[in-house]
Amino acid sequence: MQVRRVIDTAREGVLSAIGNTPLVKLNQVFKHIEFDLYAKMEMLNPGGSIKDRTAITIVEQGLRSGSINKDTVIVESSSGNMGIGLAQACSFHGLRLICVVDAKTTTQNIHLLRAYGAEIDCIDEPDPVTGEFLQARLDRVKFLVDTVKNSFWPNQYANLSNPRAHHQTMREIVTATGNQLDYLFCAISTCGTMRGCSEFIKAHHLPTKIIAVDAVGSVIFGGAKAKRLIPGHGAAITPALFQDDLAQECVHVKDVDCVIGCRRLARREAILAGGSSGAVISAVEAMLHRIPPSATCVVILPDRGERYLDTIYSNEWVEEHFGDVAENWEGEYEECVAIAS
Repeated sequence: MQVRRVIDTAREGVLSAIGNTPLVKLNQVFKHIEFDLYAKMEMLNPGGSIKDRTAITIVEQGLRSGSINKDTVIVESSSGNMGIGLAQACSFHGLRLICVVDAKTTTQNIHLLRAYGAEIDCIDEPDPVTGEFLQARLDRVKFLVDTVKNSFWPNQYANLSNPRAHHQTMREIVTATGNQLDYLFCAISTCGTMRGCSEFIKAHHLPTKIIAVDAVGSVIFGGAKAKRLIPGHGAAITPALFQDDLAQECVHVKDVDCVIGCRRLARREAILAGGSSGAVISAVEAMLHRIPPSATCVVILPDRGERYLDTIYSNEWVEEHFGDVAENWEGEYEECVAIAS
């Protein structure tokens, strides 16, 4: 009699494909480097970003604890990857999702959210006190949670399941590098990825140094608040998940640096990645002279580039905001910056 093999897994279907993303060596994005540089390819999660990990971890924890049931309405603020990750998880589990977005959310992301069955609640005006859309979105979420019966707010900005999801991210990186990891470059927004990786490093007494990559115009690491064009990188308010000791150093990256980094990845490594991926590449560029020849470095590439075709990969958009950098990206980094400044 044939015995059917049963695979014991906590997840089924497409959600079982979340995580265990590959680590690939980058040999061409920089010339003549003497250290090893690897990229953690988080855009290969089924929903297209590292936020798949956060979304499913929060939903699974809610299902286990009973705070989420079949009739629960999930309400979250997101204009991009977290919303898409939640929409994927909610679609799979048959849950209703209301995603609070704002007027700056791209048409493509709204189409993706709706394709998964999410309901869109759009904020047209920023908060009158702070002038920020994020605060206005959060206020709308709180209103919906108070008025919608059996609602649940994942609160990616403060939920500890966010960093816990990235204990596994860091475990995968450490396993792939054989515990020989010297530098981890991590772009920040909610601080969930960086905090989770930092907690894993501390718990296992690893010598890895975390380099936080923040946006110029973000306040997370004490910068002055200013207009930012690249979504999902930096924040106008300090996230509740932030702690002072999460990183050994912070590199601030301008929007134009994100563009240059993304285009270098696409043309030199054939990796089409999102804006914060360009940021971490430019942060490595800024530290090239300080990284020892024998070091092992990993950059986390959080999401896919297809969501940025109308911005970062559009010559017209780039020229509008930064001048002729789109035509000159193949030159040396300093030349590109000089053209854009």
